Amino acid sequence: MPYPLDAAAVRSWCGLALEALGRERERIDAINVYPVADGDTGTNLYLTLESATRAVEAAFDGHTSAGTAPCLADAIGAMAHGALIGARGNSGTIVAQLLRGMTEVLAAGDGSADALRQALRRAAASTYEAVAHPVEGTVLTVATAAADAAEQAAAGAARGVGAAEVARAAHEGARIALQATPGQLAVLGRAGVVDAGGCGLVALLGALADALSGEVSATPVAVRADAPLPEAAGCEVADRRGDPEGPAFEVIYLLEAGDAAVARLRTRLDGLGDSLVVVGGDGLWNVHVHVDDAGAAVEAGIEAGRPYRVRITHFGGVTRAEEPAMTARAVVAVVPGAGLAGLCAEAGATPVAVRPGEPPASGELVQAIRQAHAREVMLLPNDADLRHTAAAAAEQARTEGVRVALIPTRSAVQGIAALAVHEPGRSFDEDVVAMTAAAGATRYAELAVAERQSWTMAGVCQAGDVLGLIDGDVVVIGSDLTRIAMAVLDRMLSAGGEMVTLVLGADAPDGLAERLERHVRERHLAVDTVVYDGGQHAAPLLIGVE
Repeated sequence: MPYPLDAAAVRSWCGLALEALGRERERIDAINVYPVADGDTGTNLYLTLESATRAVEAAFDGHTSAGTAPCLADAIGAMAHGALIGARGNSGTIVAQLLRGMTEVLAAGDGSADALRQALRRAAASTYEAVAHPVEGTVLTVATAAADAAEQAAAGAARGVGAAEVARAAHEGARIALQATPGQLAVLGRAGVVDAGGCGLVALLGALADALSGEVSATPVAVRADAPLPEAAGCEVADRRGDPEGPAFEVIYLLEAGDAAVARLRTRLDGLGDSLVVVGGDGLWNVHVHVDDAGAAVEAGIEAGRPYRVRITHFGGVTRAEEPAMTARAVVAVVPGAGLAGLCAEAGATPVAVRPGEPPASGELVQAIRQAHAREVMLLPNDADLRHTAAAAAEQARTEGVRVALIPTRSAVQGIAALAVHEPGRSFDEDVVAMTAAAGATRYAELAVAERQSWTMAGVCQAGDVLGLIDGDVVVIGSDLTRIAMAVLDRMLSAGGEMVTLVLGADAPDGLAERLERHVRERHLAVDTVVYDGGQHAAPLLIGVE
């Protein structure tokens, strides 16, 4: 029997969509040839919907504890927000915008057939607004076809057609349009496959139709074209990403910024690379772009507002063929701050950037291992609290055939030391030993600002006090960050040391690095100092002594 389009239906939609994308994930990954053949579109869509589902469940839990029931606006708004903050890859970002477009209409609380028609039309239009250079034969085309089919079905609303029939028509329209994509986009025609992002949207719309009709189907989405189209006459051929010399990095981050700043950011990023998609609104945006200069893309975000959850993926060796090229060995590193993410990416590692209080889940680390496209991976958690999470991710990746070594790094500076001695040319075991030894030979310290009164090993601290921590323990408390940093350095170097690493956060005082370098040079002979920019969300200062 048909169900109304309400909060319960949105919850059911999320669950069915997650199941459908779980079933289709590997098949969609396998046909991922556009815009980059990195074999992760299905996985990215699954992770995006997983974030959306968690947000909807949280909304229901919040209302249950308050003794109320969520409305359609609550549920669809949570779904769109969850997708926005968890969007992965080009297709995941576009799907997040689709859901936001639907929310703009359905938030009025009307779950009628006509409202769903309007929501699907707004969703399709919003994707074209988000993509810098729309290309037909992609998920954009499929979304438009779904909206067209919904329009036709909704015309019969006066004759008793409900939201379920509109959703089913949209799904069928999307399915038919998907099969036409190989004739619209040359790279798809040559590979004889349909658009991977469009596949995900068909699965998503099928789940919506099932949620509203109550008739659950599990028919696989057809992923192959009826026949390869080598010439694909008349189709779009301006695909710079099919070039092996295409951009080297995928950069994604959430951004807190105003509309005017985002408009300037779009122009700046469009000049830096391609596959630019900026989605969101109301002060929160998800930015996706492919570039050669990952640092410049992040810096552009810093100029526009406050970027966080920065993810930088190195395409390293992706040939833009149907399957991504595998490298022999790679490094995956968890890092605090955009600056360190850029540093790791430039060194050839796959960074997982995090902000304070938001540690990555094991699934996020598994995805980063997959994106490294390597047979062997060195995993650097760079945080003692991530030991178990990283171990779980390593175990999961091993079941998928990847040889993973968990390097016991407890701080980003230990990770930098380990990455500095990484040598893919030597044996796996020798590399593990060298990286582990380098991390273990690096003492680490951190300067932080106390958020509240607390007892520490160095005494009682008050909110606003500067804390100096060595190897995770508070050893000195004061009010001046520079003086505390000098005291921490003196303690660490009293036991000897050859190299000091300083990682400065965005909130570090001006001139701090110069004063600390001078202090080390004057007080501790034959000790070298190297300085890195940690960027936003890094601690005010991280210190490593080797």
